[in-house]
Amino acid sequence: MELLLKQNVEYLGRIGDVVKVKPGFARNHLLPRGLAVMVTKTNVAEIERARAAALAEEQTRVAGLKELASKLAEASVTIEGRANAEGHLFGSVGPAQVAAALREKGIPVDDKQIRLEQPLKEIGVFDVAVHLHATVDTTVKVWVVQQKPQ
Repeated sequence: MELLLKQNVEYLGRIGDVVKVKPGFARNHLLPRGLAVMVTKTNVAEIERARAAALAEEQTRVAGLKELASKLAEASVTIEGRANAEGHLFGSVGPAQVAAALREKGIPVDDKQIRLEQPLKEIGVFDVAVHLHATVDTTVKVWVVQQKPQ
């Protein structure tokens, strides 16, 4: 069964794509949720207008994210942690702590956008990847330092 997508559907397609799906998937999932419509000339014209509007909106969003990426590339954050004499942290620094430190500096970043292969477990300076969009990636410098004794 061929349908015209009204919204982006993960693993299936983007707005305006004509996709071929099994009838049960169309009947039980796509059509009742308003994610797709039957392929007709009026639906194609309507979806093309919606696609153009969505594309313009996406371009402005990506431009804003590129601006945020340049701000992130220049930024650095410092995170304090307790460590032993060799510099190994007693805990670890994860994406949540990095995102919280960036938010304290006024840079709006979600925990899920921070890409760490594994938590930071030592004192030092690390380049941490930040994934803002499918086409926008950057790095931020993270300083992990010894917590001052109280």
